[in-house]
Amino acid sequence: MKERYLRLMEKALAAYSLEMIDGYFDRVQREGLTEHGFARLTANIGVLIAHGRRTELLPRFLNMMDFCCATMPHVKAANDFTVREIVTCLLALEEHAAVSPERLAQWKAGLAQVEPEKTYSVWASHPEQECYNWACFSAVSEFVRNRIGLGENAAGIDTQIATQLQWLDENGMYHETGNPMVYDLVPRALFAALLHFGYRGKYAAALEECLEKSIPCDLRMQSVSGEIPYGGRSAQFWHNEAWLCIVFEYAAARCAARGDAAGAALYKSRVDRALTHLEAGLDERPVRHVKNRFATETGYGCEDYAYFDKYMITTASFLYVACLLCDETAGAGVTPPAESACVWQTSRFFHKVFAHAGGYTLEWDTDADFHYDRSGLGRVHKKGAPSPLCLSLPCTVNGNYKTDVADAVPLSVCSGVKTAGGWHFAAAGDAVYTVEELRADPAADTACAVLRCRFADGQTVEERYTVEKSGVTVQLKGKGPLALALPAFAFDGEVHPDIVWTPDVLTVAYRGWRCRYTAENAVLTDTGRMAANRSGHYRAFAAVGSNALTVHIEIEKA
Repeated sequence: MKERYLRLMEKALAAYSLEMIDGYFDRVQREGLTEHGFARLTANIGVLIAHGRRTELLPRFLNMMDFCCATMPHVKAANDFTVREIVTCLLALEEHAAVSPERLAQWKAGLAQVEPEKTYSVWASHPEQECYNWACFSAVSEFVRNRIGLGENAAGIDTQIATQLQWLDENGMYHETGNPMVYDLVPRALFAALLHFGYRGKYAAALEECLEKSIPCDLRMQSVSGEIPYGGRSAQFWHNEAWLCIVFEYAAARCAARGDAAGAALYKSRVDRALTHLEAGLDERPVRHVKNRFATETGYGCEDYAYFDKYMITTASFLYVACLLCDETAGAGVTPPAESACVWQTSRFFHKVFAHAGGYTLEWDTDADFHYDRSGLGRVHKKGAPSPLCLSLPCTVNGNYKTDVADAVPLSVCSGVKTAGGWHFAAAGDAVYTVEELRADPAADTACAVLRCRFADGQTVEERYTVEKSGVTVQLKGKGPLALALPAFAFDGEVHPDIVWTPDVLTVAYRGWRCRYTAENAVLTDTGRMAANRSGHYRAFAAVGSNALTVHIEIEKA
């Protein structure tokens, strides 16, 4: 497994040509170190060199590492992230005798000059200070720096950790502004890293308790495709699943230490699922840092801060943390428990519902952050199928990431009602969802979720979803004209899927798979409008009926 991590790190690094690396170095030498992308790139090159990979980069790397270790302590350039990365790189080089002891001593002398208040962008001065995940990164960086003898700041590290514990919900999940799903996972993965690296300070028991409660939630939220949930900022980048590998590796090792071989095998199987997803993405050419096929220079699907130089190498950076946590013996030779149908609802902070059955994963958001998402059913994944074929995340409008569809409409799988102004869909933003029923039958491999959608004008619609091997059945009940919004994947940045429809059946064919919508007591209609999300473009269709209608969604190999 460790070799698998290193191979994937090398695939991520392969996205950077020699010209790109040299150009990046020239730029930071000329303009100064202002963010963490360059130091992160440097650290990951060094890790690979330490393990006998990309050794032709050694002369470049030595100069890059010289620059980072001399510069980072004296500028606030998101060192919160990269001191840890540089230190773990240094340790790998030292372990494998990949550079001279004199060079290592020089780098350590540079890092010894770190003063937390001056070097880290976020360094809390008291436990009640309102700090989010950057303080957690700072705690990890300072802990590993201290661990190799370059400082002693146990009290300061405890303070950073204390600021993080106020953001944990009843499930141990981490909520911050907007409650993005990536940034639930990030601090918890950093907690796991802290414990693995040897943190036994004042809050070690609290971190362990958080992970004991929260990591089983990750099992319920991971898609059948291997992906973390959608929701909020920094979603749909290839680095997302690296964070998931960290917490699952931690859990696998913990299970193994307790003698729970079956539990260890379960978590290892979920690591495999995440890595398989990552391998498929990193094997695409050209390699991109976001999960679409648009040209990198367009920035499609990315926030302003989520540019290639920062987020491509981030995948490698946190795969390496997972590699460090990986216990090769955990669960070895043991068959993981069979997967069974389940449904699960998060706390109110995350307002998500998940259903798994029949090889499908569904994810709803009942109170979406419209800067990134829309309420309704935002994900339908089928095992083995391309994730965006039906929908991987909702389509918002005027959001905080870049798209290129003019006059786009918001879109999820959601109900619509007729108003004086025409059809009005829940994804528009003023409808209120409540969860009425969640039920799973593991023996039959089926799951059911019933949601009620109340529109601003008082109209209500019951949305009943049944998930089973044959697909997803959506039944709407209301009074008067009803509609169900349906996405048809239209463009991934390179490829236009084939879309064919009749009044009864809508079929989307993409990369050897088909998504088929079949309507009962309804007519399938092309609204003539387009929608967009991080995956690409979608045509907005609707199944239109009265009082009650049914749509069956099936994803199958073409």
